[in-house]
Amino acid sequence: MIQVTRLNGATYFINAELIQSVEATPDTVITLINHEKVVVKESVPKIIEEFIHYQRLVHSPTIEIKNNGEV
Repeated sequence: MIQVTRLNGATYFINAELIQSVEATPDTVITLINHEKVVVKESVPKIIEEFIHYQRLVHSPTIEIKNNGEV
């Protein structure tokens, strides 16, 4: 799961496995595989960074990843 912030400031968690695409329109829009769209405050690069962090944790759970993303 990755944490995102809706435009109203509410925190939301999205299953990273369900993300189909992320685009800036100029708001960041995350499209899920069921075609649901979620508009969030985070930038596209931040969403990608969170997705990569999630994938690293899932595929290499023994690697400790620090808060700044370093191994």
